[in-house]
Amino acid sequence: MPDTQSLLALLEVARTPRVVIIGDLIIDRYVSGDVRRISPEAPIPVLAAKSSELRLGGAGNVAANLRAMDAVVEIVGIVGDDGHGRAMRELFDKVQIGHKGVVIDPTRPTIEKTRMLSGVHQMIRVDWEDPRPLDGAALRSVLGGLEAAIEGADAVVLSDYGKGMLPPEVLAAAIRACRQRSIPVLVDPKGTDYSRYSGATLITPNRKEAEEALGYKIEPLSRLAEAADELIRVANLDETLITLGADGIYYRTKDGRLEGRVPTQARAVFDVTGAGDTVVAHLAFHLGCRVDLPAAVALANHAAGIVVAKLGTHSVTRAELTDRLSQHLPHEGKVVARANVGSVIDAWRADGKRVVFTNGCFDVLHAGHVRYLRFSRSKGDALIVGINDDASVTRLKGPSRPVNGLEDRMEVLAALEFVDAVVSFEEDTPKKLVEQVSPDVLVKGEDYANKLVVGADWVEAHGGQVVLAPLLDGRSTTGILSRASQAGQAGASPEGQA
Repeated sequence: MPDTQSLLALLEVARTPRVVIIGDLIIDRYVSGDVRRISPEAPIPVLAAKSSELRLGGAGNVAANLRAMDAVVEIVGIVGDDGHGRAMRELFDKVQIGHKGVVIDPTRPTIEKTRMLSGVHQMIRVDWEDPRPLDGAALRSVLGGLEAAIEGADAVVLSDYGKGMLPPEVLAAAIRACRQRSIPVLVDPKGTDYSRYSGATLITPNRKEAEEALGYKIEPLSRLAEAADELIRVANLDETLITLGADGIYYRTKDGRLEGRVPTQARAVFDVTGAGDTVVAHLAFHLGCRVDLPAAVALANHAAGIVVAKLGTHSVTRAELTDRLSQHLPHEGKVVARANVGSVIDAWRADGKRVVFTNGCFDVLHAGHVRYLRFSRSKGDALIVGINDDASVTRLKGPSRPVNGLEDRMEVLAALEFVDAVVSFEEDTPKKLVEQVSPDVLVKGEDYANKLVVGADWVEAHGGQVVLAPLLDGRSTTGILSRASQAGQAGASPEGQA
């Protein structure tokens, strides 16, 4: 499996592939409000609606994910001759998704899914649809434009929601056109008959979908290779992957040369809506850039970890994916510029985290520092450490200090697993930094029991608390340096002797 640094490098040089999406177009409506009473007409809650928002769903969400990654996107599908169809085309225009291949079918409505939300809780979903297979004039229009749409593509996605856009005629024509041009064609499948997708490059079922298609449970996970081989055989694929929820993503090629399971990257699962769209979109993007399968799966997995922490469908940008990957580096993701502290703290608080702050010079790191920082982290969910810059250490400790420069000190602190962020400050005290962070918990050593803790008044005035950490006797940077100096003097050879 590629390491994080390699994934970041791939993302940095990624071009802008042209990806064609063929599939069921859905418009998602989110109605949000509050529930404060039960209806007198029936034992059901009454939603006091406050807002309504339209978003691209189905194949449109796959396209939106690709546009967020700066891909050139063309979509092929059907909409009704109605207001929702016009609204969908306006949404495509807004994010610059090409839609010359979208056919208007006056015999059916544009598919709409309405979700009613109270706070963050989905109460009910209402679907408006006519899922009969595409036929007649609409089918002829779609087939007539397929080859022109596919020409010049770097990857093609067949997004099957079982709503009628992908009957056998469309599937066969699309896969044949891709094969003739050596274009990878990815399928997000529906139903149990995967032979419909014969000749595709790969399919991306989740575990439940794969089990239904195979007719047996994939238990234990050691049966994944057997299941993947069967899916590849049934659909005549080059490779397949199976998304496993909390167990990550499994992939395997036809020859078995490439196989693996990447662990889930979700920190918290808030809403799985659209997660499958995110996976297939990012796979298409990276395979379209000719990234190998293991790296493409790893990048798609990170993107899915971002989207499940959001409410409703969400499109992951390159910047978001880069930030997410950077946070998995041992150091770079933790060292924070002073100007960016606010955004880091805001992100933690948005995740409901309790923020802890402490500070110091941390010149020569020792066991006392380690225990102190571990204690600090135990008082909350995220620990940010303020560290004096070189000039302020010199003013505080004397001209011989610091022994280690600021960059080295920050790197060492960032390497500790219980430190979540490190930021430097140039002032003699961390007062301004404490006020900028405004932590829930401010930690200092117990040697401050009868002293003024800088920032304590601010923290307590804003609902936080000050905690004094126990110290490890006999451990201090000053003591270590003194002993080292004495040892050096005692071991010095008389002048002129070897």
